[in-house]
Amino acid sequence: MGFESEDHAKAYWKENLALMLKLLSVWFIVSFGFGIILADWLNQIQFFGFKLGFWFAQQGAIYTFIVLIFIYIRQMNKLDKKYQVEEE
Repeated sequence: MGFESEDHAKAYWKENLALMLKLLSVWFIVSFGFGIILADWLNQIQFFGFKLGFWFAQQGAIYTFIVLIFIYIRQMNKLDKKYQVEEE
């Protein structure tokens, strides 16, 4: 197990960092944007009997973070296969 060349290693880490940046951006938007900045505006909308801004601040950000973890795992497995560095 290892990279074929240093170029493959650099490309792997570049794609890994791009993926993390995208997922962390989503997490930031949901937790900070929806839960704090846009909370008052979102509270005008009801979601299962709760104000949507309150729901994002209390539960939505957590659910989103858990989903992002599974997306990261799936995408990293694909990336490992692409660069042939998956675990046996």
